[in-house]
Amino acid sequence: MIAIDKLTDVFVAVADTLVADFDIIEFLELVAQKAATISTASAAGIVLADPTRRLQFVAASEQSVRLLEALAVQSEKGPCQDCFHTGEPVVNTDLRDAEAQERWPAFADLAVSMGYESVHALPLRHQGTAIGALTLLSVHAHPLEDAEVRVVQAVADIATIGILQERSIRASGVLTEQLQFALVSRISIEQAKGILSRIHGVSVDDAFTLLRSYARGAGLGLSAVATEIVNQPERHPTLTRPSV
Repeated sequence: MIAIDKLTDVFVAVADTLVADFDIIEFLELVAQKAATISTASAAGIVLADPTRRLQFVAASEQSVRLLEALAVQSEKGPCQDCFHTGEPVVNTDLRDAEAQERWPAFADLAVSMGYESVHALPLRHQGTAIGALTLLSVHAHPLEDAEVRVVQAVADIATIGILQERSIRASGVLTEQLQFALVSRISIEQAKGILSRIHGVSVDDAFTLLRSYARGAGLGLSAVATEIVNQPERHPTLTRPSV
C-alpha cells in the first residue's frame, strides 16, 4: 500500500509548485518524480499529445525513460500509446512476457536491456479525453493493487490540472495552446541540458539538476532560464561558464 506520508508529500510539493511562478515543465518533472516515489516504481515519464494528436515526450524522472518514451513515440508502439489511444490504464505488465514482446517489441527489448521488468501507464484526462499518459517503470515485477492504481491515476489527473490551471478552459483552442507551450518548452530544456552537459563535462541528468537548482535559487522559471541559456547564455554566466 502507498504510505500516507509519501502521498502527503506529493500534494504538498505539487501545491508549492502551483502557488507562484508556475513552470509547466518543472511541474511535470515533479509529478513524474513523485509518481515514481509513491508507486515504488523505479522511474516515470510523461508524454502529451501535440495538435495533431501525436504523443511527444515532455518529462521524466530518469534519462532512461526519455529514451524509452522517444522510442514509443517514434514507433507508435508502447504502453503510453496504448493507454493514450484507449483512454484506459495499462497496468501490471511484465516486459519479459511474450505478450509484451509481441505488443511492443522494440520498447520491451530496450526496457529489459535497461534493467526494467514491469510497466504501467495511466492516462492524463481532460473532460473524458486523453491528452497524454504517465508511464511507470520498475526494475522489479511489482504489481499495483486497485487502490494504488486509483491513487496514481489521481496523480496523473493532477498533472492535467496543472497544465490547465492558469486559465479557465472555455474552448478547445486554449487546451491546444497550453499543450503546445509545454512541448516547445521541453525542446528548450533539452537543448539547455545538452549545452550544460558539454560545458561542465557532466551527464545529461546532472546537467538538468544544475539547471533546475539554478532556476529555483534565482527564483526564475525553468523554461525561461533554459531558453536564455540557448539564446542568451551571457545572461547566466555562473551557469554557462566552465567550472575551474
